[in-house]
Amino acid sequence: MPGLVQPPPTAGRAMAAEVAEQPHRWERLLDRFRARDSDLARAVSLVQAYRPRFVLLVARGTSDHAALYAKYLFEILCGLPCGLVSPSTMTTYDATPAASGVLMVGISQSGGSPDLVRSLEVGRARGALTLAVTNRADSPLARAAECHVDVLAGPERAVAATKSYTAQLLALYLLVDRLRGGSGAAAARLPEAGARVLDQEAHIAGLAQRYRFASRLVCTGRGYSYPTAREAALKLMETSYVAAQAFSGADLLHGPLAMIDPQVPVMAVVSEGRGGDAMLPVLDRLTASGADILTVGRASAADRADATVVLPDDVPEELSPLLEILPFQTLARHLAIARGADPDRPRGLNKVTETL
Repeated sequence: MPGLVQPPPTAGRAMAAEVAEQPHRWERLLDRFRARDSDLARAVSLVQAYRPRFVLLVARGTSDHAALYAKYLFEILCGLPCGLVSPSTMTTYDATPAASGVLMVGISQSGGSPDLVRSLEVGRARGALTLAVTNRADSPLARAAECHVDVLAGPERAVAATKSYTAQLLALYLLVDRLRGGSGAAAARLPEAGARVLDQEAHIAGLAQRYRFASRLVCTGRGYSYPTAREAALKLMETSYVAAQAFSGADLLHGPLAMIDPQVPVMAVVSEGRGGDAMLPVLDRLTASGADILTVGRASAADRADATVVLPDDVPEELSPLLEILPFQTLARHLAIARGADPDRPRGLNKVTETL
């Protein structure tokens, strides 16, 4: 039974170190962004010359949530329609869809999954401009693409991706921001704001005891925060073995709300922007259902919650996912240890998953 097994004394050390490292990694990526000859600058130049009419994103696992975040960025900030690729159409079914006028972006920590490589190969052969966003400049995915952006997260030893995920988010934001003519200035506050969030570890560790015996829970958010909800659910599943489902706040009200009761905790991401505004009516419906609610984000949502983690409000909504995921990474680590697991080495999982 969870909580009765004593984890090893080293449990979670690698994950803890990598979570703590994130503000430093963001600073490094911001420094690289300022260089005129960076891989990011070269990628922007190629995309601008190509002038895509559509963006396709291909990813798996945690990187799929970074891709979903990029979808919001491209559509909202650049006005480009954007879709998520199903790699099996090109691997299992051998499809070769036309891709002229398409920017195809492959996102992966390792850059080693064969189905992602094949997707970029097909896209490039069919006329797409291909871009890889990875944590390994020498990876097969980086070699398959016409241009590559290194997220500079450094080696990641824990199986659960943490610093590589937020580095992907920041790299994607900086790419899109430069494409729309931005300077990246809004991201300058992120490292300091991230450090402030990580300073709340003691509070978040206490929350882990609140959910120690939960068998299932729901994560939810809207807009830019929806990818955070999905990544939070994945982190809780892969480290703590709790059945966590993720829904957009809108989809939650279209049916899944019926399963919510006081025994199903809800973790709601409520930003300071429009997505957070859209979540407030969802919180009201959850409260009426008797749900135990944790909010992560704006302070003004605390009166609708049973527990809360308040985040800094001095970064724009489109950057809030970098801060929002930090409490969930910390919660996942502490909850896993409280339940007798080692979050560095989840059962049955490897660091690189090679899907075909």
